[in-house]
Amino acid sequence: MLESLGEMPLPPYIKEQLEDKDRYQTVYAKERGSAAAPTAGLHFTEELLEELKDMGVHIAFITLHVGLGTFRPVSVDDVDEHEMHAEFYQVTEGTARLLNEVREKGGRIITVGTTSTRTLETIATANDGKFVSDSGWTNIFIYPGYEFKAIDGMITNFHLPKSTLIMLVSALAGRENVLHAYKTAVKEKYRFFSFGDAMLIV
Repeated sequence: MLESLGEMPLPPYIKEQLEDKDRYQTVYAKERGSAAAPTAGLHFTEELLEELKDMGVHIAFITLHVGLGTFRPVSVDDVDEHEMHAEFYQVTEGTARLLNEVREKGGRIITVGTTSTRTLETIATANDGKFVSDSGWTNIFIYPGYEFKAIDGMITNFHLPKSTLIMLVSALAGRENVLHAYKTAVKEKYRFFSFGDAMLIV
């Protein structure tokens, strides 16, 4: 009923409904239930994923049900007063095992998107830096000063100002580096937000 009667929830800066719902979905999506696409993953094609595997990159998947709160701007002066939205996740035993093996062998863990990052940081924080199979809700709020326990880098979009997303990016990359990247993006006319360009932070 939702599929036939409902409309795809879109961020406020997209003013018209999408005729093709698959345009706002990743090529590796499987489960229904997310209110929004994990947009950093929109950059991947089947061919690109195969190229990465051929290079020796291990690809692990987690289930994310991104909430509409991901678009909510921060409207308080003190970030500690901001109420973070919760998002549902599922991490399988196989994914947890792969992540732990990569970490034990000295490899890097690069997440795709802020929700993936929040999920892995939630699990690692609760398990002394280890990954375990888990299902639940993450409402962790990551902003500058946070010490990352799970990830070594991230692929993400150029996000809206005054958002929790850009705060997370600044916590990982450093505020000055992010400001410099955004100045370059504006100068070079990069595309921003959901259908925009991506950056790799390592």
